[in-house]
Amino acid sequence: MEINAIPEAFQTKLRLAVLSALLTGKKNFRELKAITGATDGNLGAQLKKLEETGYISIEKAFVNNKPQTTCAMTAYGREQFKEYVEMLERHLGQSDNVSDK
Repeated sequence: MEINAIPEAFQTKLRLAVLSALLTGKKNFRELKAITGATDGNLGAQLKKLEETGYISIEKAFVNNKPQTTCAMTAYGREQFKEYVEMLERHLGQSDNVSDK
């Protein structure tokens, strides 16, 4: 992964926040909304995009007769996130070398 070819999933603050939050485990919609500060509509749209691209899985269920949406990062999403972080580290290492000269 190169800096000029960053996947769409990492190109918005909200998607990056969702993926970062899911690194520590499953979160329900309400938890993700609190973490990100997003509106229901925007968060729902971004979750759908992340699910469509295979980064997260979404499970819908009823808990005490209330709908609950739970999200989890997929193995693919975790691998892509790892590659993204490694690319950033390489890029930062290169910029450190340039600034040291």
